[in-house]
Amino acid sequence: MTTDVQLPLVGQISRFLEEDAPEDLRRALEGGSKREILDDSFPYDCMMDKDVYEAAMEQLQLQLVRMMHDVIETGKRVVVVFEGRDAAGKGGAIDRVRTNLNPRSAYVVALPKPGEREAGQWYFQRYVDWLPAAGEIALFDRSWYNRGVVERVFGFSTEAQRHAFFRQLPGFEQLLVDDGVILVKLWLNVGRAEQLRRFLEREKDPLKQWKLSPIDVDGLAKWDEYSVAIRETLSLSHSPIAPWTLIRADDKRRARIAVIQTVLRAVDFAGRDDAAIGIPDPLVVGGPELLRH
Repeated sequence: MTTDVQLPLVGQISRFLEEDAPEDLRRALEGGSKREILDDSFPYDCMMDKDVYEAAMEQLQLQLVRMMHDVIETGKRVVVVFEGRDAAGKGGAIDRVRTNLNPRSAYVVALPKPGEREAGQWYFQRYVDWLPAAGEIALFDRSWYNRGVVERVFGFSTEAQRHAFFRQLPGFEQLLVDDGVILVKLWLNVGRAEQLRRFLEREKDPLKQWKLSPIDVDGLAKWDEYSVAIRETLSLSHSPIAPWTLIRADDKRRARIAVIQTVLRAVDFAGRDDAAIGIPDPLVVGGPELLRH
């Protein structure tokens, strides 16, 4: 006999929709199919057709395998930073990047809240420990940019700490690039209605409820605070040496294709087929100027 276990955060997303969500947000979530894009400013009305997506993904997966082989053979070091709004699809995109890659050489870095000792270290120190050696690809599922966004929104760091972070950040990333690390920074953005729809789906699915966190729930009412922190962070950390690629991720399929295309085009590898990789869709991929929310 099995007993249903009610997780403590389940129900809080629905409660926000019913009691606290702005009226326009409620209206956006009414009706519409799962394939329909909720954000009126998104350049497409519906999700990419599944057959088109799978055909493109098959080609891109082959290119990723070639890239991985070259990285191992030549000793390249690749760091891909995945940042973005909560529920923007970072985890799903990371899964598609590493589906056919050697897990010993392409690994995910998803660090928990810093412990007492880590909190007393130089801020970048615990991230340095996870940087790749020769022949490795490190996929950061959130990164040192926590200080610029989440920590600001929730008051987990002081203003002085954030000022120090932004002063040191260009030098830190310059050091990585100067030492030969290929640094790719991806920001996945998603509209507010789509974010809430995805949280509601997680809440209803017993296999995904574990993904909900107190930060997710408390952050629902802090959309504007996040927007301010995101804009500031992108403006202070976008540079020729370490640029951001912003991907509008309301359509997960288009976003995943764009993520892989961006990574592949950032690495010069033997056997790279630019025609097979294609050019990222400029309607959903660009720099920080593409930020709409």
